[in-house]
Amino acid sequence: MIRLENHLGLIEVSQEYFNTIVGDAVSACFGVAGMANSNARQGLRSVLRRKEAFPDQGVRVYRDGNGLVVDLHILVTYGLNISVIVRSIVNKVHYTVEQATGLEVHKVNVFVDGMLNSEN
Repeated sequence: MIRLENHLGLIEVSQEYFNTIVGDAVSACFGVAGMANSNARQGLRSVLRRKEAFPDQGVRVYRDGNGLVVDLHILVTYGLNISVIVRSIVNKVHYTVEQATGLEVHKVNVFVDGMLNSEN
């Protein structure tokens, strides 16, 4: 939960909301084959539930001063230019989060955790 206080009062934005808007933005980018588990809790949960997709899979959003930092763990399609895919994701997530929440995004970190063959 991200909490902000302004002259009107306290604003709370849930982690689920961030997971949804960031997940939708990332999945709309060309070359993204899927999201990877970003921590041990997500990894254990996916093993126990047999590859079921979770809204927070591969996404972590936290505050850094007055702005946000977004960490993403992704899988890319084999044979495509990774730097172009990552640049597209950074721009899309940065724009989408700022437009949806009005909060400044300081940084978008993209970790490419693997590649998947497009034939599978």
